[in-house]
Formats: sequence, C-alpha cells, structure tokens
Amino acid sequence: MKLPWLKDALDRSGPFTSIHLDTTRTDPQSAAELETRWGQMRSTLTADGTPQALLERIEESVLEPSPIGGRHGRFVLATDEDVLIDRVLPVPPLQESAHHGEHPRLLPLLQLTPFAIRQLLIIVDRAGADLHLRAPENPSISQGPNGLGEDSTIEGGHDELHKANLGGGSQHGWRANNYEARVEDSWERNAGAVAETVDRLVREHAPDMVLLSGDVRAIGLFKDALGHEARELLIEVPGGTRGVALERESFREEVARASREFIDRCQLELRERFTEGRARDGAAVGGTAAVSQALERGQVEELLFVTGQEPEGIESLLRDALATDAGISALENGEDGGAEARPAPLPDGVGALLRWRDESTPS
Repeated sequence: MKLPWLKDALDRSGPFTSIHLDTTRTDPQSAAELETRWGQMRSTLTADGTPQALLERIEESVLEPSPIGGRHGRFVLATDEDVLIDRVLPVPPLQESAHHGEHPRLLPLLQLTPFAIRQLLIIVDRAGADLHLRAPENPSISQGPNGLGEDSTIEGGHDELHKANLGGGSQHGWRANNYEARVEDSWERNAGAVAETVDRLVREHAPDMVLLSGDVRAIGLFKDALGHEARELLIEVPGGTRGVALERESFREEVARASREFIDRCQLELRERFTEGRARDGAAVGGTAAVSQALERGQVEELLFVTGQEPEGIESLLRDALATDAGISALENGEDGGAEARPAPLPDGVGALLRWRDESTPS
C-alpha cells in the first residue's frame, strides 16, 4: 500500500508526537473510559515534553464524537508547532500508544493496513441508485460525509417504471405491449445513467472493490451497461434496498462479510507473491539484514511485516520504506486473521517485494 500522505508529513523536522487511540464511543461507559485513557496519555506526553498548547488542540479533537459508528480509532501525528495528521481509523489500533521523540512512532498505524480499503457501494433500483464511498481517509460507509457530493444519489430521469395490467380484451393488446416496451426502455436508460456515473467514479476514486446490491432486474441491466474496469471490481451483496439498506443490521453484516473475504484474498495474494518471488526469480527477500540492504539501495517495491512478529528496528525500516516511496503492508499473524489465516512465511517477521535485482541482491 502506497502512503504518500504519510511520507509528506515525515519530511518535517521533529520532535514528533504520535498518538494511536481507540476512540470507540458506543455507550456512556466507553466514552468515560476514553476520557480516562486519554488523560493517562496526556500525562505521559506532558512528562516527555509535548507542549501543553498542542495537547489542548489534540484533546479537543480526540474527545469529540466522530461521525463514524461502531469500533474505530484515531491517529494523530504532530510536531511541537503543528498537527500534521489527524485521521479516523476504520478499526481501533491493536495497541494504544502515545510517544514524543525525535522520530514518529508508526507501527500501530501501519499494522492496520489490511483494513485500509477503498470501497464503492452501489444500491440500485429501476429509477436510479444510491452510492456510498468508504476510503481510508473517510472510513465510514454508513455515517458521516459520503465523499461523493452530488453523485451520492442518481436518478435516471426516465419515470415510466411500472408495468400495468390494462385488461379488457384483445383491443388493448397493442396498448399494453407499447406501454411495457416504454417501461423496459426507461429501466435500461436509468441503468445506463447509473453505469456512466459509476464508471467515472471508478476512474476518479480508484476503489479496491465495488459492492453492488438492490433490485434484481435493475442489477442485471446495470451490469450490462457497466464498463470493463468497474465490472472487474464488482462484488454482489444481497439484501440492499435504496434509502434504508445501511439502516439494517443484516445488510451491514453482509457488507462486513464481503469486506473480510476481500481482505483475506489480499492477504493470501501477498503471501503467495512473497513465496513465489523468493523461490522462482529472487524478486523477494526476507529477513532483517536482507531487507535493510534492499531499502538502502532503493530496491523495495513493497515492505511486508507480520503483525506481532516485527523485528527490533521495525520503526527504522518503516521510515526507510516511506522515504524511498515503497509501499507497506502488514500481514496478519495467523492467529487473528480470517478464513485464509496462517503463519506468514517471512523470516524475522519481515520481507520485501523488489523493484529490481542484480548479482549483489541477497538470495
């Protein structure tokens, strides 16, 4: 996963304050617990030298209720003069952290890269569609800013939507057939309008997955009109109805299931790329020493590490990866992953997919 927004922040001079916090507020008790944990963090940061004025700004942000519902977290990165990053996270950090020092602490944030997926959810009927975008910088698909502006709702504009039973004998046959043809034409034109917008949004926002639900007939017409790029990303989710889908727990569970299956596939693909790269053509290296050497030479395309099995010095490796425009991906350790969870084949818990190799690249 490429992280240019994080690299830009690291170009600043330290010291840095790094905060990783579970900001879930599902009930009064969890809200009170959040205030207590933040108070302890603030005391630690004060003792380590974070300015009080900066802590006041951060406190106002992290204690303010977020528009995202359910379990989530917060990452804040700041210099002593300014807040550089303040981002809501799709899930809480595995370990909360508050740190003030010369370099930022990045591991608790980057352990969550499997969940940083960009989704476009489309719920169609025969009149149009509702669209919802979830992205790493806007991790709620059901609450808060949709991120799509006027594109969040599409009405096709063709309103002959319902077939009628005219009855009355054969003299009405031509009228019924003509009306039904106009209705079918309206459905197709509305599906075309939705597909045209979705194709554009896929080009503009580059989602990792496109979720589709809604009226069965409308789904078929929409898929027929959709371009190849968007169709390749399509995953159908049952149970969606325009206007109310995300209010239903059963539908939210279906979206969560599809998301988890997608994460599992991505994790499996990374494991397989690393294993094949080491075995076949040397396009991957494993172990702290080999990865460090590859980073120094600018060879790393993607830095991989196993959550919970990170080597000593992982923070330095993460900073070096960002400085050389390498991607970074965490692999779940096989104990808390999904259906494909199994130990990742990374020596020392770290590996790298390479941009290029030569005779001096470790084998």
